[in-house]
Amino acid sequence: MFKQIKEDIAAIMERDPAARTIWEVWFLYPGYRAIRMHRRAYRLYQKGRFFRARAISERARRITGIEIHPGAVIGKGVLIDHGSGVVIGETAVVGDYCTIYQGVTLGGTGKDTGKRHPTIGKHVMIGSGARVLGPVTVGDHAKIAAGAVVLGEVPPHATCVGVPAKVVRLNGVKVEDLDQVNIPDPVAQELCRLTMRMEALQRKLDEITKESGS
Repeated sequence: MFKQIKEDIAAIMERDPAARTIWEVWFLYPGYRAIRMHRRAYRLYQKGRFFRARAISERARRITGIEIHPGAVIGKGVLIDHGSGVVIGETAVVGDYCTIYQGVTLGGTGKDTGKRHPTIGKHVMIGSGARVLGPVTVGDHAKIAAGAVVLGEVPPHATCVGVPAKVVRLNGVKVEDLDQVNIPDPVAQELCRLTMRMEALQRKLDEITKESGS
């Protein structure tokens, strides 16, 4: 346990230039405090002491604004930077040395049972406001851009952006040109599809009405 604490603090000191001392991290970093409390809750959860585990996770949420289900698996050296609004679901797995920014959700879609939440590889960076939903896997060293919504598999060393997210870089090589302004809007696309369908049905109804009237 002491070794794990040292690794968690060392990872923050190494990757956060604002961290000045280990005492600052220990007492003043909500992301580190949330993970520290989660490790206690996780041990209780593994022993079947679910109520007490959940009580610790709820207290951590009230104190830090970060919600980590006690059943989630959090690797060593994970940095939750700023952290407000982060939500990590029960069956989520976060690999070693990941960086998670504020507003990130590792959640479910409501359609799955059993394994319902994402598996995040090692050294993954997830930008602020990103959503990774469902039992998908994000490969090692991947990067998820701020605001992205990931609904499918992400290969290792990939960079994903957009809603829904798509891979724009793989192993440092651009996959395709990305129009940052005209990223496809899935809601608008679905409305357009529904409108076309309604128009087709209306034409069919008009034809039936005309035939029956004649």
